[in-house]
Amino acid sequence: MGRPALPVEDGVRTEFVLVQPVLRRVLAFTRRTIDDVINDPIVRREVAGYYKLHRWIERRSEVVELERQWNPSEAR
Repeated sequence: MGRPALPVEDGVRTEFVLVQPVLRRVLAFTRRTIDDVINDPIVRREVAGYYKLHRWIERRSEVVELERQWNPSEAR
């Protein structure tokens, strides 16, 4: 007894694409395309820097918001 075989479709493949709205926002801000990022290492580092900055700001905003919830009497 072997494992049941998966049905084979005639060359039809489903491809799932994961949308990254943050990357789109950074590319729009820097006025770059994904092709620029792939082909130019300088542009790649620039976009990566802005992406990391965005992540840092998001994390910091979450921390500040949690601190406000935990300590409502302390204003920042």
